[in-house]
Amino acid sequence: MNGYFYILTTIDIFVLCFMCVLTRLSESLNKKQKRGFLFAFGLIALISLLEVVTLKVDGLPKKFRWLNIVSNYLGFGLTPSVCICLVYVLDKKTKLRWEFKLAILCEIVYLLILAISIPSGLVFSVSQENIYSRGPYFVIYIFAYFISILYLSLSTIFVSKQFQNRSKALIYPLMIFLVAETIIQILVPDLHVSWLCVTLLSVLYFIYCSEMWNQLDGLTGLLNQNSFLNRSEEMNYTNGMLIVFDVDDFKHVNDVYGHVKGDLCLRIIADCIKKAYAKYGYCYRVGGDEFCVLLKNSRNEEACSAQFESFIEKKRNKYTYLPSVSYGSAMLLTGDIVSVKDLADQNMYSNKQKHKRKKEYIKLDRDKSTFKSHRDFCSEKEITFKHL
Repeated sequence: MNGYFYILTTIDIFVLCFMCVLTRLSESLNKKQKRGFLFAFGLIALISLLEVVTLKVDGLPKKFRWLNIVSNYLGFGLTPSVCICLVYVLDKKTKLRWEFKLAILCEIVYLLILAISIPSGLVFSVSQENIYSRGPYFVIYIFAYFISILYLSLSTIFVSKQFQNRSKALIYPLMIFLVAETIIQILVPDLHVSWLCVTLLSVLYFIYCSEMWNQLDGLTGLLNQNSFLNRSEEMNYTNGMLIVFDVDDFKHVNDVYGHVKGDLCLRIIADCIKKAYAKYGYCYRVGGDEFCVLLKNSRNEEACSAQFESFIEKKRNKYTYLPSVSYGSAMLLTGDIVSVKDLADQNMYSNKQKHKRKKEYIKLDRDKSTFKSHRDFCSEKEITFKHL
C-alpha cells in the first residue's frame, strides 16, 4: 500500500510543480493572485511530503520520534491554510479585508492550540515507541478543516455573485467532492488519497477562477464584450430587454480632467449600473464608454432605471466632473440581437439629445442670469456716478 501511495505522491508533486510554473507564466493573473495560488500549491506539496515523512518514520527507532511529531503537527496545522490562500486569491485588491484577517488570526490560534495539545496527545499522539495514533479530540482538526472549506465556499460564492458569474453553482459540487473525500479519509485512514484529491480540487479551482476572471472587463469589473456576445446568443427572448448606455461628453472629461479621472468616471458609472441592474440581469462594458445590460424580465426596467438615476446623482454630488449617462432600451422579441441593439441605440441617442438640450437650456439660463447681474451692476455704477 505504501508503494502505491508514494507513486500517487510523486504524481501529486509533479502536477503541483506544473501548476506553479503555469501560475508564474500567467498574464491574466496579477501579483497578488499569483502569490495566493503559489502559496496554496506550495502548501499542498509540503503537506503531501510531510505525510510521506510520517509514514516513513512511524515505527522507526525512538530517535525519529521528534520528526514524527513535527511532521504530524505541521501537516495537521497547515491544512486550513490552503483554503485561506485560495480565498486570498479571490480579491484583486491589495488591502486585506477584515474577514480575511480574522481567518488568519483563527489559523494562528488553531496552531497554538495544536501545539499546546501535543504533550497530552489530545488531537494526535506519538508514543514513546514512535507510533502515531489519533487523540480523543481529533475532532478539533476535523472542525478546523471543515470550517476552512466552508469559508472558502462562502467567499467564492460571494465573489462569483459579485462578478455576475453564471457558473457560480459549480462551486457546490467542488466543495461536496472535497468534503466527501475528507470523510472517506477519516473513516479509512490507510487510504491516503486525501491530498491527491486536494491537488485535483486546487487545479479545478484554478480553472474555475480563471474562467470567471476571463469574463470580466479589467477596468470596471463588469462582464466584457466577448461575454456579452456569447450571452446574447443564448438569451431567452420571451420577455427580456436590452439596455444600452453611453457616457455624455466623455471626451471632454478626458481632455479637461485627464485620463485617470476619466477611468474613475467609468468605474463609478459601472458600479452604479451593477448596483441598479445586476440583481435582475447581466451588466457589460462593450466599448470605451459604452455599457449595456441584458435584463431577464422587462418589468424590472423602470425600477432599475430609477435606481440608476438616483445612484448617479448621489455620486455626482461627490464627483462634480462626473458626466451624465444616456441610455435606451429595446425588447428582446427576436433572435436578431443586431437589430435589437440598433433600436436600443436609437432610443439611447434620442435620450442623449434630450440631455444635450437640457444642458443648453441650463447654460442659456446661466448666461441670462450672468448678463442680468452684469447689467444691474452697470446700472448701479451709472447711478452712483450721476449722484457724484
